[in-house]
Amino acid sequence: MFRGVTLFRLIGRLILDLIEYLGEIAMLVAETFVSLTRGKIRPRLVLHQIVETGYRSQPVVIVTGAFTGAVLAAQAMFQFKPLGMETGGGALVSVAMLRELGPSVTALMLAGRVGAAMAAEIGTMKVTEQVDALRSMDVHPIDYLVTPRLLAMVMAMPLLIAESAGFGIIASVIVGVGPFGVNPAYWLHQMGRYTDITDILIALTKGSVFGLLIVIISCHQGLKANQGAVGVGRGTTRAMVYSALAILIVNFFLTLFLNIIFPAGAAMK
Repeated sequence: MFRGVTLFRLIGRLILDLIEYLGEIAMLVAETFVSLTRGKIRPRLVLHQIVETGYRSQPVVIVTGAFTGAVLAAQAMFQFKPLGMETGGGALVSVAMLRELGPSVTALMLAGRVGAAMAAEIGTMKVTEQVDALRSMDVHPIDYLVTPRLLAMVMAMPLLIAESAGFGIIASVIVGVGPFGVNPAYWLHQMGRYTDITDILIALTKGSVFGLLIVIISCHQGLKANQGAVGVGRGTTRAMVYSALAILIVNFFLTLFLNIIFPAGAAMK
């Protein structure tokens, strides 16, 4: 009986903590929206964050996307070749990179690189009372810390996803045409047959949502940081973990929703 009550209390505490956390996230989203409506945008901060978020993330995004596409193409060829369906590998890779792997892998990499940096930087400012100093100078922390990062992510994310998916598709062509000897004309024909603008729209939609999740969750953890360096470290870890979990969970529901609007295989002629 005692164990049952303890378990019930534990489950109840977890549910209450989740509701409290979601409420804090909703408040941060509302404050960021108000900040955007006030029009207090700092172009120099936005440009700086675009460099940090977009430009400096390109190497890891390109390498990750290229090898993801190469591995996917190799696995597809191992399965398709005995069936005489080698040319179908191009269609599989292009659709998978645009609809799923490109946005998801890019977002997960950015959660580790950009999200952790955001949480650490803002968390350090919080524990060293720099955030309070901003308020004393009549500068709203959301205007100065969150809004520029949000705008930078919205601008950089589509380009990063395009790079990830593009290099993944290029790598798949190299793998299919090179080691497996598929005729490039057939490979590209099947790729074009099963891929169209709706796949690109899905990639950009998912990427935009994932980018917003990374910024909001990471900035929230930074603004909540306390207890000095230990708290900053915990906030950075939580930002990475929570962002990754949110991306994977939201990706499932986005996939179901977007496939209702843009059914898979609609591009087939």
